[in-house]
Amino acid sequence: MEHRIVTFGEVLLRLTPPGYLKLSQTNMFAATFGGSETNCAVSLAHFGLKSEFVTRFPKNDIADACLAELRSHGIETGNIAFGGERLGLYYYENPAAQRVSKVVYDRANSSFATLKPGMIDWTHVLKGATWLHWSGIGPGLSQDIADATLEAIRAAKQAGLTVSCDLNYRKNLWQYGKPAQDVMRPLLELTDVLFGTGSEYKVVYGVEPVVFKARSADEAIDLDRYQRFFEETNAKAGGDKKLFLALRNTLDANHHVFTGLVYSGGKMIKARTHAIEHVVDCVGVGDAFAAGMIYGLIHYTGDDASALEFAVAAGTLKNTIYGDFNLVTAEEVKALMKSSDGENISR
Repeated sequence: MEHRIVTFGEVLLRLTPPGYLKLSQTNMFAATFGGSETNCAVSLAHFGLKSEFVTRFPKNDIADACLAELRSHGIETGNIAFGGERLGLYYYENPAAQRVSKVVYDRANSSFATLKPGMIDWTHVLKGATWLHWSGIGPGLSQDIADATLEAIRAAKQAGLTVSCDLNYRKNLWQYGKPAQDVMRPLLELTDVLFGTGSEYKVVYGVEPVVFKARSADEAIDLDRYQRFFEETNAKAGGDKKLFLALRNTLDANHHVFTGLVYSGGKMIKARTHAIEHVVDCVGVGDAFAAGMIYGLIHYTGDDASALEFAVAAGTLKNTIYGDFNLVTAEEVKALMKSSDGENISR
């Protein structure tokens, strides 16, 4: 069976000062494109899957450049809607040592932010697709986009697609007067596979997360506490979903410890833990994990342990690549998976 994955969201122009300059120091920027659902689509295409990205673009030279970039990665763009005035952008300040990264958004009134229900014919878009992926970023921008996302999800479920979501809670985006929990819950009720961090699950389901404090790859974690976290979250989520959880401890800008868990059918599995001691760019790591999760669930059917290992390895490799996009192949991810002497831990 040939799989076709459709992702829906916003692509942004990313402007980054060279090296480790602060935004207040620079008079030049490196320009790249990115965005959660875009990043996921790029990863899936590089993994060899048929990948389509759906969004709304203005008709101008910046949008044309972005389209060319997306197409260069093998992404289908034929169902992108056009209208509005501008492509959103964000400024990104690289972290250094104990100084954390900084993001400044400039995306108000972008073409995507002004998208409304009915602008995209989801029955047409999803014809022949097998999977729809969305994230919490879009619904955080406006009720209109939340409603458009619900349109997409309902059409996907009616067509028999699997639906996944990266919770992707961004506090600064939720400015239109509705709590994230109230907006996200109806969308997630129709979603089959969830991915996020502990704090993002807490926003939606109110379950207190377990703090990940591992300082090395071989440090044990309290699996019993994570089991209880999943059981409580699963009960509130409806009890029939796959729940993926990313765990990251940032020791400093260059040294991260990273792993993940999956919970399904009452069983929890932990992946190998990776110590990343030279982080090049950690933007898009969660998106790489989410794309790896989708690939893993498709190619390791019935084997959640291998699907999780692929997702975590994909996220680990993203830390080594500049920009938002994870430019690695499935073979490279599998090579990292095979390099481990460890075993999955199930509960």
